[in-house]
Formats: sequence, C-alpha cells, structure tokens
Amino acid sequence: MSVRHALLAILDQGPCYGYQLRAEYSRRAGASVNVGQIYTTLERLERDGFVGNRGADERGHVYWGITDAGRALAARWVAEPDEPGGRGELARKIALVATLPGVDAAAAIAVQRDAAAQRLADAESVLIDSGPSSDGEVSAVILRAAESAQARAEIEWLDAAAAAVAEDPTGRTFPLSVERPRRGRPRTGSATLPTG
Repeated sequence: MSVRHALLAILDQGPCYGYQLRAEYSRRAGASVNVGQIYTTLERLERDGFVGNRGADERGHVYWGITDAGRALAARWVAEPDEPGGRGELARKIALVATLPGVDAAAAIAVQRDAAAQRLADAESVLIDSGPSSDGEVSAVILRAAESAQARAEIEWLDAAAAAVAEDPTGRTFPLSVERPRRGRPRTGSATLPTG
C-alpha cells in the first residue's frame, strides 16, 4: 500500500500532525510506519500541491490539511484497483479504507474483485489455449498457473472482506482519534522489563 495515498485518505478526514498521522495509519492499516517517512512524505505531498501546512497548535504540532487536488487523488486511489503486491499492501489498503467514514468500502472491494476476476480469466484462457510444447513455454505455463491461483485466492479473500463490511456497514468506521499519540517507538507487545 502506498503510504502517500494512505496519508491523503486519512487527511481527507481532517487536518493532522505527523505523529497523529503515524498513529492513525497504524490504527487503521494494522502496520507501523517510521515517523521520518511520514514527514518526508508530507513534504513531498506539499511540494506536489496535495497537502498544505495549516499552522501549529500551542504545543508546536504542525497540522497538515488536504487540498482539493489531494482529495481527488485520494478518491482515485480508493476507487481504482491496486496490483497485488507482496507484504500485504492490498490487505492494508482495504483495512484502512474500511475504517474511513464517508468512503464506500464495499465499492472499493468490488472494484478490486473485478480486477482479480479479470486477471483470473486472462491467466486461465492462456492455460486452456496453450500447453507446454517447448522448454520456454513450460515456464510460461507455470507462471500463468501461479497467477491463476493467486487471483483465485485474492477473490476468496475479497469476498470475505466484503462480507465483513456488509455485516456492520457503519460500526466499522471511526473518526480521527482525539487522543494525542505518544512519541517514541510504538509498543510491540506487553513485555515487562526485568527487575534486578
């Protein structure tokens, strides 16, 4: 999942400062991101006209807000299918989108499912039309079979995601947190420090 697009989707909910964005990303996508990457991404987004500096609060937190161009880019990201990638980027995108108030998560899932169904149809048509007749074609058949299996698995997972969203269409979304995130490294577990 693109951190750039995820930050825009979160900022579409309201202005945030860097550590707040980091906490929202983690809370919504189930993954952590380095705060340095957050600030670097914000600077690039500002340079490209997608966000703007909205000033600082009394504690010195610099708030960032989305521009109309940023809002349009975030909407396109939600509405267009992503290519399947490693490390669960697509799963994180769908998880994040499902938490955003005012975003049609069911439509985003349906678009992604349609893309997976098309990849499945393309892969299977090649498998049916050609069998391996030379050494090079054996590799092609193996790769198409893998694409077919991956597309089938993605469709099954997306169907489960759609069912989860349909079960509770409003209770799954939540607004930006008003709790101030703690600075420093996020807690990774409930380990206790040794005493003595």
